Amino acid sequence: MNPTSEEVIVVGSGVGGLSCGILLARLGFSVTVIEKNQQAGGLMRSYTRDGIECPVGVHYMGALDCDQILRHIFEVLGVYERIPLERMGKKGVVDRYIFDDFTFDLPVGIQSYGQRLFDAFPDQPNAIRELVGKLEATSRRMNLESLLFSRPKDDSLLDSMESMGGFLNEFGCSNGLRQVLEIPTAWLGVPLEQCPQPLFLMTLASYLTSSWRLGCSGTQMAETFASRLRGLGGRILLGERVTEIHVANRSASGVSLESGNSLQAHLIVCAVHPKTVLEIVPPGAVRPAYRNRISSLEDTQGCLSVQVAVPAADLPARSYNLIRYKNIDCQPRIVFCQVNSTRLPDTNLLAMVSPSPFDDWRAWETTRTGRRGEEYRKEKEARARLLLKEVEPIFGPLDRARILDIFTPLSIRDFVGSANGSTYGVLRSTRQLLRCALMNRTPVQGLYLAGQSVTAPGILGTTIGSLMTVGLIVGRERLRSIILE
Repeated sequence: MNPTSEEVIVVGSGVGGLSCGILLARLGFSVTVIEKNQQAGGLMRSYTRDGIECPVGVHYMGALDCDQILRHIFEVLGVYERIPLERMGKKGVVDRYIFDDFTFDLPVGIQSYGQRLFDAFPDQPNAIRELVGKLEATSRRMNLESLLFSRPKDDSLLDSMESMGGFLNEFGCSNGLRQVLEIPTAWLGVPLEQCPQPLFLMTLASYLTSSWRLGCSGTQMAETFASRLRGLGGRILLGERVTEIHVANRSASGVSLESGNSLQAHLIVCAVHPKTVLEIVPPGAVRPAYRNRISSLEDTQGCLSVQVAVPAADLPARSYNLIRYKNIDCQPRIVFCQVNSTRLPDTNLLAMVSPSPFDDWRAWETTRTGRRGEEYRKEKEARARLLLKEVEPIFGPLDRARILDIFTPLSIRDFVGSANGSTYGVLRSTRQLLRCALMNRTPVQGLYLAGQSVTAPGILGTTIGSLMTVGLIVGRERLRSIILE
């Protein structure tokens, strides 16, 4: 294969699609990204309500300090210098967990985290020492060499099938320690008992080593990725939906678009939910066993996200996140809160996110965004008001709060095509981890998958998945060549 003459189509322009496009363009491919929406960026993008920028999927990121893994990935992509960032934890707190009977502050640094755990749970020294040791070992191995170029016999960071449930049971962790450990799994969408240890440890270690908020809007971050791709000669087709992937003799050959146009390419990367890909692959293109395997995968829950304008005098901006944890009917209820200043000097933005199952919104399943009716609007607002009441014990009365926007799993489903509006794509639980293995590949020659479902969710997990997919396409040594430049 001669990369300089090879056409590649990337379906989806979220962080997974754009990072794949950038990497392939750097390797000499002619890249076309196809996006069904009118703007590129997927869940990276923010949106504006009443002059206030509201985040969608990027609230904070970890491991962006010098020589850390996400920093290295952003440098390989050529976007790091163009994305303003603000370091969190300058006052010793990145996240504040608020439980009914105690508060726990997530600090900067693994050793500091261990000390906070010892202080909070002095009767659990063995579990804490073991956890801290695992986090430190994970942190040392969180590099692209370990993740991308380890050989089959090497101790790869993502190979272990051990669960956090097994860890909890082995050390008889107390309810309080379980609850503290449960909160990081909310950013993965995986229940603590079923969460693979490597996924948990990598996620938590990334935030402990360094945590960052955007110093710009999510839209600016998305445009930085898109601009970088265009600067490398790639193009992005906006407002174009892929209706079919052409397959001949089990090999990809191009795509059909809703506009009636067609594009030819023998290399296609779909950076969308795998179940969405099945919908546009001809029925006979893949064997029934593969189709059944993908269609039967369990997905993570959706979320309810509420954006609220609050007078700055009533609710000052916070340099850390707040997470409210309540146990309701033996089930955890977690509400993530972030209070940021806005371009309006007297107004701050309270962003709240809480898991929300698709079944809660099943009555409007056949509707589309903007056409769901008055009952849907009332249900959204009632649930948003309930969230506000739940966080008033933290912030005090919010009588002057004004709801700017509310989005549900239906909104996510329609925006990015995630099955049932799942926030983090395929559920990467130990129960189905083997069925999620090698998701980057498909039985169709020349057709690959990328995005948060193939390796891990979040900006870090998704971009690692993009690197892995590109490595499958071009080979390890060719990929290594641009990583080491």
